[in-house]
Amino acid sequence: MKVGLFIPCYVDTLYPEVGIATYKLLRELKLDVEYPKRQTCCGQPMANGGFQRMSGDLVEKFDDIFKKYDYIVTPSVSCAAFVQFNHPQLHKHKCSTPEKTMELVQFLHDVLKVKELPGNFEHIVSVHNSCHGVRELRLSSPSEEHIPRYNKIIDLLKLKKGITVKEPERSDECCGFGGMFAIEEPGVSSRMGDDKVKRHIATGAEFITGPDSSCLMHMQGVAHKKKYNIQFMHVAEILAAGI
Repeated sequence: MKVGLFIPCYVDTLYPEVGIATYKLLRELKLDVEYPKRQTCCGQPMANGGFQRMSGDLVEKFDDIFKKYDYIVTPSVSCAAFVQFNHPQLHKHKCSTPEKTMELVQFLHDVLKVKELPGNFEHIVSVHNSCHGVRELRLSSPSEEHIPRYNKIIDLLKLKKGITVKEPERSDECCGFGGMFAIEEPGVSSRMGDDKVKRHIATGAEFITGPDSSCLMHMQGVAHKKKYNIQFMHVAEILAAGI
């Protein structure tokens, strides 16, 4: 299986350790992984800002770069969801990559069906699943649908020896980031983030983890401002711990 590793802009710029952990984890699972150096943004920021035409060129470039791979894997829920659900409408022609693009947890759980992982992580973690993760990629069950509960992130985390996994109350409620929402409505965004972080802390967790660096970045900013004693780590880093 040949895998193309897609690293989102904010991971590349702000959290390169998340990209490195993703690469190490995929290699540990004996996959043929490549990082195409020509890759750029998937086009999500422009499209979300109303500049769909500008994002179209990036969509076509993404498809051209990654179409040769069996799967495209990314440590980002929002970028994976954008490729899966928006690229087909933004590409001038039929594109081949949306159905092959997977967020890391989605890929490990649904495609590889991973049942064991090496390494220990002897800490208490509280899991945050982003809005895109709940309602588009279905990494966990949306509470409003009243269906049997599941959480693919937790399933994978529990494969690490020594880990204790918790969930906060109202676990699928937004953290308040929402991309441009955090800029346009900073007061509301900050309050939502504060409420979310407090509920994570109430679980007794040492770390807040999740599959989207943008959500973690927002909550980390709130925690830093409020001087809360809590750490943050992307799920890829925990899954790759000890490798």
